[in-house]
Amino acid sequence: MPYNPIRLRNYDYARAWAYFVTICTQHRKCLFGEITNGVMRLNDAGNIDAREWMETARIRPAIELDEWTIIPNHFHGIVVILDGKYTAPHGKGTTRRRK
Repeated sequence: MPYNPIRLRNYDYARAWAYFVTICTQHRKCLFGEITNGVMRLNDAGNIDAREWMETARIRPAIELDEWTIIPNHFHGIVVILDGKYTAPHGKGTTRRRK
């Protein structure tokens, strides 16, 4: 399956705004856990995914994380770019999380 992102032509995705992100596993393999009795049960890979998502807000102070969920073969999350001057910093940042 070729990579085919859905993006607006000529849109600056670094501008301050809220963005809905979906990340799928290769070949849609169920790598993050399983759904049992209607509840998502994360496995080790799913727990790593969740931990790294939360770490994103700590190391990138120009963003805020909103709602997110992990499903067996993909991830959905909302990222809010706060200042429109986002760059990938190296080093430690502050944690910004929505309550």
